Amino acid sequence: MVNIDTVYQRVLALANKEQRGYITPQEFNLFANQAQMDIFEQYFYDINQRERIPGNTNSYADISTLLEEKIDLFLKSFSASGDGGGKNIFHLPADYYKLSEVRYVSKDSYGVTERVEVERVTAKHFNLVRISPLTAPTPQRPIYYQKDTRIIMAPSFGSPGFIVNTANIHYIRKPEKVNWTYVVVGEKALSNPGAGDYQNFELHPSEETKLVIKILALAGITLKDPGLYQIAAAEDNKSTQQEKQ
Repeated sequence: MVNIDTVYQRVLALANKEQRGYITPQEFNLFANQAQMDIFEQYFYDINQRERIPGNTNSYADISTLLEEKIDLFLKSFSASGDGGGKNIFHLPADYYKLSEVRYVSKDSYGVTERVEVERVTAKHFNLVRISPLTAPTPQRPIYYQKDTRIIMAPSFGSPGFIVNTANIHYIRKPEKVNWTYVVVGEKALSNPGAGDYQNFELHPSEETKLVIKILALAGITLKDPGLYQIAAAEDNKSTQQEKQ
């Protein structure tokens, strides 16, 4: 977790160093949330790229391991019951961002419970597989596809071998929306962490500098200061190149 007040103070200090302009708390919160989501979403592009590169035997130097560690902060799981009507439709929670794993919980006629990993397929493939006698899904080889925030599985509830229609769903949630709350003393806004909606960044502590850089870049656009934007963008590019080496 990254302390939002630390980031706020660093951003103000750098933006005001050369009288570039003032960033209001409201603007900062908007920039902060945009920066957090930009960094968070980049994890998945980076890890996809890193999977093509042989790992380092030293886990501390293996960027893929570090990326997974950052993503693991957002892993969640829950048990869901499917909708009725003979369909196994499961609804994802509001904080869902990306699916990690789905397991179907079934119970046979002898009362033996199994948790079988469900294979993900496309909607088109889902329909083709179901109508073919050779590839039709079974309790031992279930399938699913995702439609918006719903998961549709097969075989359907009530099929042989499926007495309990429950799914264990593992997913990556979105970061909580950050919020720097404050009180005004004189003409100065001071941090007010006691407010109920105060929220720090949920990113890994190593992301503090990157957050400052990205927020400054966004502030440079608002302040119509190309110099501030260019400096921040150059630092961001430098950081990205170092990570890819």
